[in-house]
Amino acid sequence: MMLADLPTPCLVLDRTVLERNLRVMSAALARHKVPLRPHMKTAKSIDVARLAIAGQFGGITVSTLAEAEYFFAHGIVDILYAVGITPQKLAQVVRLNTSGARMIVLTDDPDVATMIGALPTPPRTLIEIDSGEGRGGIAPYDDLLLELATRLGGALSGVMTHAGHSYAGRSVREMAQIAEAERAAASLAAARLREAGHGIEIVSVGSSPTARHAENLAGVTEVRAGVYMFGDLFQAEIETHGLDGIAVTVLASVIGRRPGKILVDAGGMALSKDRSTADTPHDYGFGLALDLAGGRVYGNAIVRRAYQEHGVIDLDPAYPIDLPIGGKLRVAPNHTCMTTAAHDRYYVVDGEQEVVAVWPRINGW
Repeated sequence: MMLADLPTPCLVLDRTVLERNLRVMSAALARHKVPLRPHMKTAKSIDVARLAIAGQFGGITVSTLAEAEYFFAHGIVDILYAVGITPQKLAQVVRLNTSGARMIVLTDDPDVATMIGALPTPPRTLIEIDSGEGRGGIAPYDDLLLELATRLGGALSGVMTHAGHSYAGRSVREMAQIAEAERAAASLAAARLREAGHGIEIVSVGSSPTARHAENLAGVTEVRAGVYMFGDLFQAEIETHGLDGIAVTVLASVIGRRPGKILVDAGGMALSKDRSTADTPHDYGFGLALDLAGGRVYGNAIVRRAYQEHGVIDLDPAYPIDLPIGGKLRVAPNHTCMTTAAHDRYYVVDGEQEVVAVWPRINGW
C-alpha cells in the first residue's frame, strides 16, 4: 500500500525520523547519566512506546487513565500518571496496582494527600512542585510541602515538576536557563523533605525543550519528555529539533482550486486549531504544506484558514502546487499533540511513500 492509496485525512508517521529523534534525546540525557521516562501523551501507541523505552529503565508517563489501562494491558507496569489525582480516579489506580501495575500518582492537595495516606495499599505518590509555569504544584519553599509529606506518610515517593513555561523560550540559552530553574526547584523540594526525615526516591523533571538543552541535572533521578518523539513546527521554532525532525504529518487531498489557493480535506478536526507558531519568527498558520514524499518543495505554502473539515492553503507564488482534485499532499503540524488527538492510527513509512505498518492509538480519558 502506498500513501497515494490512503483515505484522507490521516496521520503519516515516518519511523526513520522517529527513531532519529529518540536517539538524539537519549544521547542528550546519557551525558547526564539520567534515565528517561518517556511521556506517551502525544504518541498514545504501544508500538511507539516500545521504541521509546528501549535502552531506558522501562517506565513511562501518561496523561490519562485510558492510556494507563492500555499500556498496562500491553505489558508496561511502571507508569506515572502526571495529572493531579482525584478521589474518583484514585480508585481506578488502586485497582490497576492490585492487578500488577506500579502506578505513581501526583498531588498538591492536602485533602487528597490525607486520602492517599489512609489507603491500606496506597500508590506511590509524588508532590507536584511549581518550578515557574504557574499551573499546578506548590513552590519548593512552601510550608505546605512538609504538611503534604506528613499526610502522605509512607506513600510519599518523591517530587515532580514540569517546566511548561519553556515553551515561551526562544533560544537554546533560554531553554538551558529554564532547565536549571526546573532542576533547582525539584532538588530544593527533595532536599527539604529529606532534611525532615522523609525518604525521597524520585526527583522527576521534564519537558522536551529542557530535556534537550539542560546543562546540569544534578539531583534529578528521571526526566520526562514526549513531543520530541514526533516533533512539530513549534518545536522546530524553539530549537528542540530542526524542520527535518518532524516525524508526523497529516495526509490530505485537494478538494478545491482557486487562484493562489487550494482547499484540502484537512481542517481543524484533522490538524487542530493550535496557533502556537503565531508567536515565533515563522508563523506557519495551521500547518506547512509538503509534497507526498514529505519534501518542502512548495515553499511557504501555509494552511492559513482551518474550518472544521476544510483547510485553505495560501500558495507560495514562487512554488506553485499543480495538483488535481483528489491529488494528495502532507501537512506538517504546529502542535503534534493536538493534531494527533482526533486520529485513531498511524500509517507508518520509512522515509519513502510505501506504508510499512499501521499502528493504532488509544484515545479518550
